[in-house]
Amino acid sequence: MSTLQIPKPLRAATGRVRLASLPRVPIGALVGAAVVLFFVIAALAPGLLTGGDPFAIDLGAALQGPSPQHWFGTDQSGRDLYTRVVYGTRESLLIGLGATALAVAIAVVLGLASGLGARWVDGLVNRGLEVLFAFPVLLLAMLFVTIYGPSVTTQIIAVGLGTAPGYARMIRGQVLSVRTSGYVEAAHALGHGRARILRRHLLPNATRPLVAVVALGVGQSIVWASGLAFLGLGVAPPSPEWGALLDAGRLFITHAWWLEVMPGLAIVALALACTTLGRFLQSNLEGARP
Repeated sequence: MSTLQIPKPLRAATGRVRLASLPRVPIGALVGAAVVLFFVIAALAPGLLTGGDPFAIDLGAALQGPSPQHWFGTDQSGRDLYTRVVYGTRESLLIGLGATALAVAIAVVLGLASGLGARWVDGLVNRGLEVLFAFPVLLLAMLFVTIYGPSVTTQIIAVGLGTAPGYARMIRGQVLSVRTSGYVEAAHALGHGRARILRRHLLPNATRPLVAVVALGVGQSIVWASGLAFLGLGVAPPSPEWGALLDAGRLFITHAWWLEVMPGLAIVALALACTTLGRFLQSNLEGARP
């Protein structure tokens, strides 16, 4: 009896089908991931990217333009701007991550209370969110920083409070959609408790869109914090935080453009990289929905 043999062309075709079924990562997402990885390394181990001291003063090298010796030029005190941008990544990224985490935490509480609470609770939360929406994010953050003083902590709280209403409104809409879904009704029919349904079904599915939005929010929070610092409401000098670098370079912008352009490029690069990754995650999550 002869055995059944699979023709070689069929095997090759099967292999091609399997390779074609693998998800393709766009070049933009790869570049965004590389940029984010660079800044993560700069935040965790800046010594791997530069051997200089961000606070070393050399008055003889003050306000020198970009060169092979100083890639980003020097500031008014002769400090290497590239070194300061690298060392300032930690505080800037901390502000972005901290403000986004605070905003999401507030949004989860408000969104769940509004979507699952009684009608008067929903109305109260919505009225409060509308009041917060009436204030521009920058104006609300400026008010908070003016009252409590400029620092990394106040910037995190100020930007987090300013961006929380948008996340809360999103979570409320997701909760209202998920609570009437078939699997939640089936869980109720099986006698599952409210805590288990909330933990196993409502919370994971209601916060699912935030996976992509959080990546967008980190870059946005860094931009807001840098705007506060540019207005003199950020971290005090001589901190190398990016917003503080922008604030310090305002007085020399007419004849030392690199003091504004280089930190600004770092902010834009990180914000665009986070946005690109967020878009990629969002498209993949939407494609994975049943």
